[in-house]
Amino acid sequence: MTKLYRSTDKGLEAVAPGRLTSEDMIEGWVAANPGLLGLDVLVIGRQVVTDHNGRIDLLGIDSEGNLAVMELKRAMTPREIVAQVLDYASWVATRTTADVHALAQKYLQRPLSAAFVDRFGEALPERLNASHSMVIVASALDPSSQRIVRYLSQVHGVGINTAFFTVFEHGGETLLTTDWFLDQEEVVARSEAKVRAPWQGLWYVNVGQGPHRNWDDMRKYGFVSAGGGSQWSGPLRNLEPGAPIAAYQKSAGYVGYGIVTTAPVMARDFITPHGPILDQQLVQPNLSRDRDDAERAEYVVGVDWQSAVTVAEARTFPGAFSNQHIVCRLRHSETVEFLRQNFGIQLPSQAP
Repeated sequence: MTKLYRSTDKGLEAVAPGRLTSEDMIEGWVAANPGLLGLDVLVIGRQVVTDHNGRIDLLGIDSEGNLAVMELKRAMTPREIVAQVLDYASWVATRTTADVHALAQKYLQRPLSAAFVDRFGEALPERLNASHSMVIVASALDPSSQRIVRYLSQVHGVGINTAFFTVFEHGGETLLTTDWFLDQEEVVARSEAKVRAPWQGLWYVNVGQGPHRNWDDMRKYGFVSAGGGSQWSGPLRNLEPGAPIAAYQKSAGYVGYGIVTTAPVMARDFITPHGPILDQQLVQPNLSRDRDDAERAEYVVGVDWQSAVTVAEARTFPGAFSNQHIVCRLRHSETVEFLRQNFGIQLPSQAP
């Protein structure tokens, strides 16, 4: 059971558990902000009616165009809700790209393509719903249902998990905590492994040369960057020190391979071997834009470039993987092999 404490002059004091007057409140909160559950999705439907007269509480879409079914337990027994969310998922799996656009238009009252760009800062993928996931939102789940969810996820690679919420009352305020039953990153990884090529650990990074950054600066001073809002800078958090990355320049090709050396920081705080990055002679000095604004500032990740070329020397081939995402996993085997040959990339699975 989740417990919450507050600090007082006498030490830690337990905050009393509370209860909601209606679980519909949770649905409303999640609809407005799926991040409460740790989900990076755009909600495109609420109380979505299926062909079997069911009603999906919330339907979302992630940055890769895959759907997420979010269902609250309410008064049903835990086993009933597991069966119900599986039934809903069987319907969601049959939705075409055109169906997804129609569902989103009805809920959002505007084209999905526009809402997707506003939410993720990237163009909507052409193909939607290549995969889907399920999230049961509940205050508790009985041991039998926990075993079922664990079995489906861990043995069969089904993208299913439970998000628990706990309510507390303090000083007339309602407090809410959330947590996952299973590690959500592992759930996603197992599910993706069923429909995608294995990921060998290589990250794709769109270096996006433009009015606020320049590839020559990145190559010379050892970094990649993104900014203008958390939807662009946020993906840099996937890049942990030690991670291998392949840098791609739009309309040109791949320009570098390196190893991440630092976690993302605001540009004003990034230090190169020559001193603070903003004190250097940059080709694109606008790297300093909104330097003190934590939301809009340019964020920088340090990189030790193992091999890098100019944009004019960018390397590519017909069918090479490219994507609008700032950061994503590079799984395309032909592209990985091309990068290995052209940039000397050596991933753990390729090491001698």
